[in-house]
Amino acid sequence: MIEVESITRVFKYNGVTLPDPNPTLPIETVRSVYAHQYPELGSADVQSEIKGKKQIVTFQKVLGHKG
Repeated sequence: MIEVESITRVFKYNGVTLPDPNPTLPIETVRSVYAHQYPELGSADVQSEIKGKKQIVTFQKVLGHKG
């Protein structure tokens, strides 16, 4: 018998855990939602990993240089 388990998404940015605004939204949409509060998320990299019953999605600011 196959058992279906739900996975809880956890979003992290800059050491802060952000709540999932809506589990049905795609990750890119969640990033756009939080970009209103954290503008640098608009161009952030997204990393995702599964640990146990959690999907941990980390937004990382893209480092660049001017010039």
